Order: sequence, then structure tokens, then C-alpha cells
Amino acid sequence: MNKSDTHAFVNQLLVYTLVMICFTGSVGLSTVWFRHRISVTANESRKIEASLLEVERRIAETTALIAAEQSPNALEQKNTVMRLGLVRTREAQMVRISESPEQRLASRRNIEIFTEDSVRLAPVNFRVAAASR
Repeated sequence: MNKSDTHAFVNQLLVYTLVMICFTGSVGLSTVWFRHRISVTANESRKIEASLLEVERRIAETTALIAAEQSPNALEQKNTVMRLGLVRTREAQMVRISESPEQRLASRRNIEIFTEDSVRLAPVNFRVAAASR
């Protein structure tokens, strides 16, 4: 009986040791896999940031080119090269607006709503009934 008890103990110890090795191995393997996924995600994020910076740089270059083409000197030069005969506007031709353009355009669009001719008010009569007792 003593011999089988030691074999049973050794068998249990061997099984527990194998279970612990498998558990530790699976934890290690999952850690390596998670680190690999983090690395892949970080590399993709860097690539996206680089392409975003490239797009922003192109937008800035295009904005600078448009601003250069719309400068008064460039427009005057194109006017003479193309023989358009355009002249600069005079101050008397300009109308300065101090109010909000959105409110001004909305009021111009909806002027018929607020004019007195289009608004027809109908009198409303209320009958107050005396409480009967």
C-alpha cells in the first residue's frame, strides 16, 4: 500500500506540473500574440499618420498656389497677358455692409412674410360664459 501511495503522489505531481507548464505556456503565447498585434497596430497607425501629413502638406501647397494666383499682382499680370481689359474697382462702386450677411440675405428672402400688406390679422373674439349657479 505504501508503494502505490507514492506512485499516486508522483502521478498527481506530474499531472499538476504538466498543467502548470501548459498554463504558463499559454499565458506566454498569448502575451507574445498580444504584443505582436500591438506592434502591427502601431505600424499601421504610423503609416496612416504619415499619409495624413502628406495630404495636409499637399493641401497647404495647393492653398499657397491658389493664394499666389489670386494675388492682385498676379491677376493684373494675367489681365495684361490675356488682354482682358479689366480695371480695378473704384471705392465708389463698393458697398460696405456692416451687418451679418446671413441675416441680411434671410431678411431679403423672407421680406414678404414681414410686410404689412401680406400680414392680414383677423380679430379674434372670445366669449366668456357666465358661470351658472
